[in-house]
Amino acid sequence: MGEVPVGAVVVCDGRVISQACNCKETNNDPSAHAELVAMRDAAAKLGRWRLTGCTVYVTLEPCVMCAGAMVQARISRCVVGALDPKAGGLDSLYAIGDDPRLNHQFPVSYGVLEQQCQNVLDRFFDKARTRE
Repeated sequence: MGEVPVGAVVVCDGRVISQACNCKETNNDPSAHAELVAMRDAAAKLGRWRLTGCTVYVTLEPCVMCAGAMVQARISRCVVGALDPKAGGLDSLYAIGDDPRLNHQFPVSYGVLEQQCQNVLDRFFDKARTRE
């Protein structure tokens, strides 16, 4: 699809509520990151904007926008595959999920299937560079 291969899944009460991938290019929408799309879908399916009790699993560390949306959605936890040293909003550049100045904090687990997640991203960007 020509999208950066990032995926997100929202799980609540042990059930997958929603899953999504990046679709910025497809939708011409700068906010169509996998995490936001998955959280929007989960909120619609659950009939509530508060995603308390939900865990967001994502292959790449969320950016500042997505991390902020996680605070706003009151997620209970985030599980991250690969860190994003250029744009990471939960650990690499900022610690938005753990900022006591905000009205909500949530724990983050890092490195789950990290190498597999990183390999997918590396292959995508290697191919993109060779096309240029």
